[in-house]
Amino acid sequence: MHRRQRTSHLGLLLLASQLFQVGVDNVPPVTLAVLGVNVYLFLFPAAPLLKTCVSVQQAYWSSDWRRLLLSPFHHVDDWHLYFNMASFLWKGMKLERRLGGAWFLYLLSVFSLLTGLVYLLLEALLTELTDDPSYSMACAVGFSGVLFALKVLNNHYHPGGATYVMGLPVSNRYASWVELVLIHITSPGTSFVGHLAGILVGLLYTSGPLKTIMKRCADLVTSNGHGTHHHAYYRSAGTSGYGGSNGGYSGNFHYAAHHSTNQAASYTGGLTEEQQLEEAIRNSLNDRGQTRGGGGPPPYGFSLPQEPSAEEMRWRRLRRFDS
Repeated sequence: MHRRQRTSHLGLLLLASQLFQVGVDNVPPVTLAVLGVNVYLFLFPAAPLLKTCVSVQQAYWSSDWRRLLLSPFHHVDDWHLYFNMASFLWKGMKLERRLGGAWFLYLLSVFSLLTGLVYLLLEALLTELTDDPSYSMACAVGFSGVLFALKVLNNHYHPGGATYVMGLPVSNRYASWVELVLIHITSPGTSFVGHLAGILVGLLYTSGPLKTIMKRCADLVTSNGHGTHHHAYYRSAGTSGYGGSNGGYSGNFHYAAHHSTNQAASYTGGLTEEQQLEEAIRNSLNDRGQTRGGGGPPPYGFSLPQEPSAEEMRWRRLRRFDS
């Protein structure tokens, strides 16, 4: 979430370049569609930013609740869009393959709405505690609140590793909190409360009742004449979100081994999809450093991919042996 500013379209061009470096065919459909919606609404906004941002004053006092639906998918400028979508591209590719497209879309819908509601609750609470009405008028917009929720979820599925936050290696356990503080320090225009709301929503899913509530709601929808498909779906998504026959953490991302062919390996230079994305992100950041000239904000909501685990490396060697 961020506040108002408008610059050139260089960030948009970098996002397009990065997407083509990764390969559009390598991006799962829900991730690609959500990315496309964000870009489309940046180019053709549903309403001006002052009418899409969410605040206690506008959403609650004025009963303009549609802002909860619009605010996550509108961005202040092209750099805001670029950093959010570059981060979402990485997280979406990992989480959609792990959870399945249907559940990932469901998850994004709930996270987008709930992050806005938690943001309003926090701002209203700050207004009461400090007796400062400016908190109720703070209007936030952008996808980064949802990204913080996805970061918590991704780190939950990959415990014990490390993530690079602004070039610094940080344990996954604390990465979201460290990034929350660093972004607030380096980018004063960002919404600290909006990012905090995303972390709390992620924790509600990983450590609270949100996951159970979502599954029960899904049960109610799918139980009417779709029982067989429903059980097959949960074998894909997993009741715990983990793969593997023993119900525990398996460390893989549901890649299909038969999709890897010699022709594909030749085309990608032998790199896995994660390695291709990591290289694309580095190239894009290098390009940005050469062409930006200090014109855009620092990379809030963005982190480099983490190193693959030992289990992932073992699985990749097995896949190459099978090929």
